[in-house]
Amino acid sequence: MSSYQESEEGIALATPASSTTGDHEHDNTHDDDAPFDASKLSPEQVRQVIQLIQCPVCSLPLRDPYTLPCGGTICKRCLPTPHQRVDISFFATSDRLQGIWCPVAGCAKEHAFGDCSPDVAVGRILDIVEARLEKEVEEALGSETTTHISTKDSWVEAGVPSLRTPETTSMVVDGGRVVAAYAMAKRGDLEYDAEVTFGSPAHGQAVCDARVLSTIKEGARTEADCQICYALFYDPVTTPCGHTFCRSCLQRVLDHARYCPVCRRPLSIQPVAYRESCSSNQFLTKMITYFWADLLDERRRAVVMERISDGNREYDIAVFICTLSFPSMPTFLHVFEPRYRLMIRRALEGDRTFGMVLGGVGGFSKVGTVLRIVNVEFFADGRSLLETVGTTRFRILDHGTLDGYVVAKIQSINDISMAEEEELEAVDIRAGRSRENSVSGDHDTIPRGISPSPMQRRIPTTPEEIARTSTKDLMDFGAAFVSRMREQSAPWLEARMFTIYGDCPNDPARFPWWLANILPVREAEKYRLLSTTSVRERLKLCCGWILEWQEATWYVRPFGKTIRSFSLGSFFFRFWFHGNKLSGRDPRCPR
Repeated sequence: MSSYQESEEGIALATPASSTTGDHEHDNTHDDDAPFDASKLSPEQVRQVIQLIQCPVCSLPLRDPYTLPCGGTICKRCLPTPHQRVDISFFATSDRLQGIWCPVAGCAKEHAFGDCSPDVAVGRILDIVEARLEKEVEEALGSETTTHISTKDSWVEAGVPSLRTPETTSMVVDGGRVVAAYAMAKRGDLEYDAEVTFGSPAHGQAVCDARVLSTIKEGARTEADCQICYALFYDPVTTPCGHTFCRSCLQRVLDHARYCPVCRRPLSIQPVAYRESCSSNQFLTKMITYFWADLLDERRRAVVMERISDGNREYDIAVFICTLSFPSMPTFLHVFEPRYRLMIRRALEGDRTFGMVLGGVGGFSKVGTVLRIVNVEFFADGRSLLETVGTTRFRILDHGTLDGYVVAKIQSINDISMAEEEELEAVDIRAGRSRENSVSGDHDTIPRGISPSPMQRRIPTTPEEIARTSTKDLMDFGAAFVSRMREQSAPWLEARMFTIYGDCPNDPARFPWWLANILPVREAEKYRLLSTTSVRERLKLCCGWILEWQEATWYVRPFGKTIRSFSLGSFFFRFWFHGNKLSGRDPRCPR
């Protein structure tokens, strides 16, 4: 088969005989619509064309294709029977509580059934390819051109001829080599990983191969464009709703909205936009590499040049050094310093965003939040009041100064994928269960195919119990604490706090950010939230705060007699509140 190499963007680039890829200059006179020079195609390259459209599970031509989170594409009929997933509570919707064990060789992971959807782009391409091949088969009937095709014995190829199979599949087909390989695959006689040999070249065989490959290339090209940039797919990624886009295009869309650009289904940014969490569509990557290697090389050059252009900018964003801000939460600012007046004015003229980091005696923190300006009110003396909302988090890689304020080169901080989040929860719960069973002498193993019993609800009372509590129970524990404190009229739960930050959210992804704004905890503790990449880890931190809050009670005993007891949290609240007032700044609700 044609050779593959890893590019700097992680895309497999093939080098078929008809084109040259890589960092060398490409021949601009090459016409991407020109037919393949079939006379130079090796049997391995011909075999690769048919392998592209075969299901890796059943080896038949793909029908009703489903692309899995690992990037592999299989037939709908080859999807395993869904089973009940074990130790999963985070975002436990009905479609995520059902899972399948991936049948694709080399994966074998558990996928949420809700992440497996019909692949729209692959389905359309397969319809075109099959129609072209079927037409060629029909036209080749009774022609003078015939092809003899045989499968190779895998044991012989592996160098163990003593284990060779007595019989190998062989047939003679009217038409060229591509048609012959397709006919064998359609009959079910060509395994996905099998290699083939062809008999002596017959008259007209090269012409038939060139014609069918040219029609496939021309017809499929219309369905290989991204619906965002309208160019050839580059690093294609398929969303759980079945639509495919260039990864970089999808990243830009999800910077502004969390919906699929085609069907408007809500999407989680990390699982579909970042290569670490979501693999590229293997079918489309191989298809594009084989048929349009020259166009792919041009796309790669354009993307690389764009990244180089972005990288040449010394700094990415202006930075406001003031207080902690969190994603999806509002931050109110009183801007009066001349340098920050200029910074905000430039932000309003641009994309209305800037970075916020916590200041300190030794400088400022390296992790912060990108804020987007929602409302602004200017005063006659040049001061202004800003209402902003947090969007994404970042880490400062380098920084400098521009007209008095800090500017920085930043790197985004992204959460792990939903599947990784679920696996993290399952590992924690299983580890806790193993420790408990080791003490009691019980054994807890749940084989595949056996439905597990529902997880028992757990209320953590120690830091150790937090680690083995389900994500859902952690969220319920935090919400119950807030409700209890509200009933007790806790001094830090003033009505204005709910007016500013809203009621306690029931979304585990938003709750830690909300609680960090409401609960009077040391800034250093809250700062730990910003650098985490897991919803579960943030909930564990929040529940740790709650346990410390509940257990911390001071008793003042002058002369051996208790005269007063009070909550440590109440003390911290008074210290925090009055401290801000004495400094002339209340960062959460400036007046």
